[in-house]
Amino acid sequence: MADAHTPFKSRTSLADARERLHEIVDPHGRTETVELAAADGRIVAETVTAGRNVPHYPRAAMDGYAVRAADTFGAGDRSPRPLQIADPPVASGECAQVHTGSALPEGADAVVIVEDVDVFEDEIEVFRAVGERENVAPTGEDVECGQTLFEPGRRLDPPDLGLLRSVGRETVSVFERPTVAVVPTGEELVETSPEPGETVETNGLTVTQYARRWGGEPLRHDIAPDDEVELADSIRGALDADIVVTTGGSSVGKRDLLPAVVSELGDLRVRGVGIKPGHPVALGVVEDTPVVLLPGYPVSCLVNAVQFLRPAITWSVGASLDPLPTVDARLAEKIHSEPGIRSFVRVRTETDGDERVASVVRAGGASVLSSVTRADGWVVVPEHSEGIATGEPVTVERWRWTP
Repeated sequence: MADAHTPFKSRTSLADARERLHEIVDPHGRTETVELAAADGRIVAETVTAGRNVPHYPRAAMDGYAVRAADTFGAGDRSPRPLQIADPPVASGECAQVHTGSALPEGADAVVIVEDVDVFEDEIEVFRAVGERENVAPTGEDVECGQTLFEPGRRLDPPDLGLLRSVGRETVSVFERPTVAVVPTGEELVETSPEPGETVETNGLTVTQYARRWGGEPLRHDIAPDDEVELADSIRGALDADIVVTTGGSSVGKRDLLPAVVSELGDLRVRGVGIKPGHPVALGVVEDTPVVLLPGYPVSCLVNAVQFLRPAITWSVGASLDPLPTVDARLAEKIHSEPGIRSFVRVRTETDGDERVASVVRAGGASVLSSVTRADGWVVVPEHSEGIATGEPVTVERWRWTP
């Protein structure tokens, strides 16, 4: 159990913190059946098999003429083979015109492409021999009836939906979107028109939208003030969700009461993680519900939402966490980093000739939300490094575009 009452004496590594979170996030197991048009991005809840072959008939793979392959043997530029154009079925010495996707006519076993024939009024001359089944897509070439297409945990994308429809499916069983209760905290927060000393609440909006993008069903709650009783009531009132996420109040100041509240209500598993920005993140569980305590500074909040809320949502539907999309670039300027801390440095990438260059937007400034909007990714500096030199190759994580 993490100490909820003293300043940070040590910080848990990101890997260990993620592992502790994984231990308290159980798949909720609820499923629903949805139409394919509504299944993009959803997580498959059943083993899906093909109900029919694709294609379900032998078909021409190219435009041309359906033939008996034996009738073309020996064909060449100097010795073309003449064939009569006829209606199916195709007999010896005959052919029938076909288009890509056409059913292979009865009697034919190959297709000669249009580029390899000369066409006359009622016959063709074949200049290249074809083998049996050449230019023909056989029954089940794409998918065989009974073939397993997807296992539970697969995140569906548009090509998957097209494949499902091709085998005769119009619906699919998926896991329900996990509900995510978003509880902004802080007595200085207001929804609009701040007075001096007040701050417009933005973290709740940002986290709510990302929770939805990552596959959750967010439930945004009212702002909770910095009062232990009211904070406890707010968390209790959110426990019917699959995941509770709070923003603010997770550090070590006098108004940072949430770690102690969660510790009193349940079990605080992590308090303080070795990342920058955002080390005051905390993780706990109350009545079997995972609680993610995100820091109040907007950039810290966002970094930790990507590192902890995104995996929690994914794990709650029994899926594996996909890595963030990345691009390779050359670093335009040196990055400094504190040993023992994993740093997430905001960068913007641009093309310079044949290479991509990453320029630092901001290395510090966890409260500067505009730095995120100006960045298109971040460079992760590992714990064992003191920084990255100018001109070094780097990998930029493009977290903004990930589902």
